[in-house]
Amino acid sequence: MRKGIVVAAEPGVEDLAVRAEELGFSSFWVYDTPLLHGDPFVALALCAKVTRRIKLGIGVTSPRVRSLPAAASAVAGLNALAPGRIICGVGTGNTARRALGMPPTTMAELEAFTAGLQALCAGGSAEYREGDRVRDIRLLQAGQHVNTADPVEFLVAATGLKAAAVAGRRGAGVISFASLDPAAWHARDHARRQAADVPTDAPADAPADTGSYLMTALHVLGDGEDPYGDAARDATGHVVMSFLTFAADTPAFAEGLGPEERAAVRALLDRRGTTIDAPNRHLALYPGYLGRIAPADRDLILPSLIDALTLVGTRDDLRARIATLEQAGVDEIVIHPVADPAEFAKLTV
Repeated sequence: MRKGIVVAAEPGVEDLAVRAEELGFSSFWVYDTPLLHGDPFVALALCAKVTRRIKLGIGVTSPRVRSLPAAASAVAGLNALAPGRIICGVGTGNTARRALGMPPTTMAELEAFTAGLQALCAGGSAEYREGDRVRDIRLLQAGQHVNTADPVEFLVAATGLKAAAVAGRRGAGVISFASLDPAAWHARDHARRQAADVPTDAPADAPADTGSYLMTALHVLGDGEDPYGDAARDATGHVVMSFLTFAADTPAFAEGLGPEERAAVRALLDRRGTTIDAPNRHLALYPGYLGRIAPADRDLILPSLIDALTLVGTRDDLRARIATLEQAGVDEIVIHPVADPAEFAKLTV
């Protein structure tokens, strides 16, 4: 199975991309979460100039966070710097919007935005709307400014089946964060193929057989190492904490969790000095999001959530688990490390 790396945009990110390429990773991603991290298009432009092979991914942009013309120009501009190496994930803004204290956008907005991006980045036109005013737009730059000749790989961020169906209708791939249940991947693949009118038993080169990407954390256990010890919690805690943050920001979701997980959500809210119904809870919950956890928060990184959301085990355990995910339709695992880039080599399971 292919493997990639995802990080937050920050100074020096291009050095991480070079290291990932040297180690044979297939893709290098930067999150698009305004107000939480640096700008991914700035970061990936730097990466494009110092790499030659590795694909460069935006993970993920969304409507109401970026306008359609601005996003299309940025993606096509990156494609001019790294022709044919750009992957653009598109989602509802589950994190980026919530960090603004706003709900994610709708599936209809997601689909319209994805369709517009695909059209513009291929040199076509798209409908652009402001209130009651609707106009056709296209990228008017020419030559070296943008590249609409080489293809951009588009993915839809999908946890559930509705987003997977959007991917199917748009001929796009799927990207999902911390979703390690093989049954869920089978269901998403079925929904995507069904929406694309491709039989579920179609051959591998069928039109709907575009990439499926799983983002998570990975930790290879040493001999005799505790799978729930401090090292494992530090390596996976940022992914588990993102789940707890989502629960702390989404009361209906938190209510459906088990007793231990609900207790962890309450503890997180207490430590951040906010409540689950405070209007401005986003200002307390999201600082440091997807960064290395504080040692004082290690107790929140529950074994049940490490098992459900991340990949921790011996090399043999991980190879078996990854093989199961591959059989379920995952084409590439994109790992978010919090280790020094010199440690990237340990992630090549």
